[in-house]
Amino acid sequence: MSAETPKYRRSFIVLIILLVVCFITNINLGSIKIPIKDVFGSFFGTVENTTSQFLILDYRLPKAITAILIGSGLGISGLLMQTLFKNPLAGPFVLGISSGASLGVAFVILGSGIFGGVFASALVSKWGIIIAASLGSFLVLLAVLTVSSKIRDTMAILIIGLMFGSITAAVVSVLSYFGSAEQLQQYIFWGFGSLSNLSWSELLIFSIIYLLGVLLSIISIKNLNSLLLGDNYAKSLGINLKQSRLIIIIATSLLAGTITAFAGPIAFIGLAIPHLTRQLFKTSNHKILLPAVFLYGAIVMLICDSIAQVPTTDYTLPINAITAIVGAPVVIWLLVRQRKMVF
Repeated sequence: MSAETPKYRRSFIVLIILLVVCFITNINLGSIKIPIKDVFGSFFGTVENTTSQFLILDYRLPKAITAILIGSGLGISGLLMQTLFKNPLAGPFVLGISSGASLGVAFVILGSGIFGGVFASALVSKWGIIIAASLGSFLVLLAVLTVSSKIRDTMAILIIGLMFGSITAAVVSVLSYFGSAEQLQQYIFWGFGSLSNLSWSELLIFSIIYLLGVLLSIISIKNLNSLLLGDNYAKSLGINLKQSRLIIIIATSLLAGTITAFAGPIAFIGLAIPHLTRQLFKTSNHKILLPAVFLYGAIVMLICDSIAQVPTTDYTLPINAITAIVGAPVVIWLLVRQRKMVF
């Protein structure tokens, strides 16, 4: 345990309690408000209303778990990228992973007219889109890793990722130009992002890949702390920079790529949550930041999803819009407040 950990113990306890409250509230709210006693009753099999039990166990509970995984995963991957590139504007999709996933989905949805009949229907199915997004993000990652293996400059990798993102965005634009109105609408809806499309079996696969990405992130904590003081300092500690960089990039790709494949591109969280955590915890130690980012990302994602559901109505707003509308002003306020305190 880090020497700093006891100092932050109370903050972590508060965050865990807040996470549990947001989790229960998220399950409780929706187009149909379910009493809290029925929520707990569903967990223990004592609820009398079978409709509420079905709604909670088969829809709202997996959606709430998905929100936790996505919020924490994007927060952690954003933290990894900002530390690796020493750039506050770096996010989980800076390597072009999201653009690659979008390109894969664009080929399936906008290019499905090339194929006919049953094959086209299979391509545009849920698993067809997930596989296409995964392949797209993997191919872009492979291209970035291939190029980055030939260079030593970390900032050059950042530029290469941005360039690959620009290339894939250009191809998507061409496909969109030739797509039909129905195909464009379907592609746009995918781009809104969604937390409610995963069944328990899909969530299991998602969770396995997510845990692998988190494990690699935990392994990299020491290297991340060393990178904060510069590459030369990290080398003096005997750290293999090339290997460390590869592990961090793979961890980010597993988290961000899987999230995009299963839930679509979710904006803001990966960029802002690390900044929010640093503002509130006042530390750069990744032994503290990593679990704190996990909790903050999960809490913010649950809050945004609760708002997006527009409780007691049949409307569900795009989660991408809510994450930006709710989160961006908070980050601006924190930055302005810190600036006032400093000066």
